[in-house]
Amino acid sequence: MAGEKAELQFHLGEFEGPLELLLFLISKHKLDIYDIEISALLEQYLDYIEQMQSADLEVASEFLEMAARLVYIKTVSLLPKPEEGEKLKAELQGQLLEYSLCRRVAGEMAEMYLGSRVLVRRPMELKVSAAYRGTHSPAELLASYRLAAGKAMRRMPPPAAAFSGIVSRKFVSVTSKIVYILKKLYRTGEVDYEEFFRAADRSELVATFLAMLELMKSKRITVSDDNTKVYFNRREPASGGEV
Repeated sequence: MAGEKAELQFHLGEFEGPLELLLFLISKHKLDIYDIEISALLEQYLDYIEQMQSADLEVASEFLEMAARLVYIKTVSLLPKPEEGEKLKAELQGQLLEYSLCRRVAGEMAEMYLGSRVLVRRPMELKVSAAYRGTHSPAELLASYRLAAGKAMRRMPPPAAAFSGIVSRKFVSVTSKIVYILKKLYRTGEVDYEEFFRAADRSELVATFLAMLELMKSKRITVSDDNTKVYFNRREPASGGEV
């Protein structure tokens, strides 16, 4: 009895039902699920049940019912007309294949489960088509054509008001702002960063910003890490009398 208990490597509680146990035995003993050898499967199944009973473990009634079903299939298969046995065998095979598919799908869904009843589907590659699939009535198409053709046929020059914002805007050179920044810093050595960007005109703001970038590139000025101060870098005279 002690030797039989040592050979027992699994427990009945690990299988949710007899179909799962049959799938385990088919996989373990490399049986063909599409052409089940009932005699071999029955022998392995009864051996498992016997081990469970020898270990004084309770065997659920559904496992005993499956054992009786396998015995019946084997019995009718040995009769002169085994058609009923083949039919029962095909029915069992269908149940096993369906149960195996359900287990595989359940395993894939378990990998997608994030908790709180949330399932995440794997990303799918979407095929993007450049073809226009919209539908329009003939009246809409005609109106669109007339609108496009009308714009193409209009040759009138734009009104003067369209250029007023461009012509009236004064031009501010970057060079003038470089001189302005250096003069302002030369007197005090440091100036608040915002002091250079209080101009209301956009051209002055852009020119000031570009001038500051150019001076930073040439290392004539330095901007603090918090962008609050601008410092003037005074150049030291070269040694040896060189300028």
